[in-house]
Amino acid sequence: MSREDELESMRPHGPLGLIPMPSIAEIGDKVNKYLVDWRAERNIDNMDHYSKKNYKDDNYIIDVTCPRFGSGEGKAVINESVRGLDLYLLTDVMNHDLKYKICGYENRYSPDDHYADLKRVIAAAGGKAKRITVILPFLYESRQHRRSARESLDCAMALKELTDYGVDNIITFDAHDPRVQNAIPLKGFETIRPTYQFLKGICRNVKDLQIDNDHMMIISPDEGAMDRAIYMANVLGVDVGMFYKRRDYSKVVDGRNPIVAHEFLGSSVEGKDVIIVDDMISSGESMIDVARQLKKRKANRVFAVSTFGLFTNGMKLFDEAVEEGIIYKVVTTNLVHQSEELLSRDYYISCDMSKYIALLIDTLNHDSSISSLLDPYERINKLLKKYREGTY
Repeated sequence: MSREDELESMRPHGPLGLIPMPSIAEIGDKVNKYLVDWRAERNIDNMDHYSKKNYKDDNYIIDVTCPRFGSGEGKAVINESVRGLDLYLLTDVMNHDLKYKICGYENRYSPDDHYADLKRVIAAAGGKAKRITVILPFLYESRQHRRSARESLDCAMALKELTDYGVDNIITFDAHDPRVQNAIPLKGFETIRPTYQFLKGICRNVKDLQIDNDHMMIISPDEGAMDRAIYMANVLGVDVGMFYKRRDYSKVVDGRNPIVAHEFLGSSVEGKDVIIVDDMISSGESMIDVARQLKKRKANRVFAVSTFGLFTNGMKLFDEAVEEGIIYKVVTTNLVHQSEELLSRDYYISCDMSKYIALLIDTLNHDSSISSLLDPYERINKLLKKYREGTY
């Protein structure tokens, strides 16, 4: 049975409601449009009267505002009924482009501010929604996922807090450490890797790739990224290599032990295109250092691929790395805020995730399995076949 046939035969969990926060408004609008278009064409004759009601709509976005008082305190206001809805809340906690005023001064939103507004909206719903699913593309505080000293476990606390607020499911992308879901073992938690979207973006923009073991290799920049590197290498049928970070544990700089060197484990990269795959690019120093090490080993083109492009120090380092020939392309998703500075770079490839998010929401709203969406193996094989045939 095809996905469409399955959805047409299943009753939705409840009428659909979307609440994309201002931090993710652009993706929210695209997701809404996909859902409107798909449902307008869907045959719902087999659904009962209750399911048909409001199933086909020209807008699923709920009107929500989060105003601020002059003191900087905030609140959430839901301007229409959410009673009985299957609600999906989306927010980008890393969007630093939004601002609010506090005592006359302008203040940029921090991840804590975005998270606080998310909780306010859930609280404003007042338990009237039938089910609440939170989609956090970048999992809040995911870098603080384990305790190595006398310190807080922020990610685990946030997950527990959201479920205590009444959230039934949490969906995120490429969590820094998926084991944080152990904090909420009785609630739904999915972490999704955008491997298919990465490969689609690269194949669309680079037409002379030879995707085989003799001409390509996948590189993990550290031991923590090995799982995603191994998966990509396996579906492509190529080798995998890994760097591990040697740190100076006698010092602490910016809250962490500084990296002394990157050591390489793996076969020769000479003459091969290499894809460095990681969950995030923060300042970019580690990614560029790994790329430099690969070029010293006579790698051909280096692709820096990451789910989240934070670029906390701007684009200067990457501009210089591209100019020196160290990096060929930088590939990230649009799951976090993308600056105009980033989008203007001709070496940058952006992978749009809005259709994928819409597919997940549409499927979950029908209480249907998302297993096929979580494993993109078949879609990747179809993509590679078209690419090798020159039809993609």
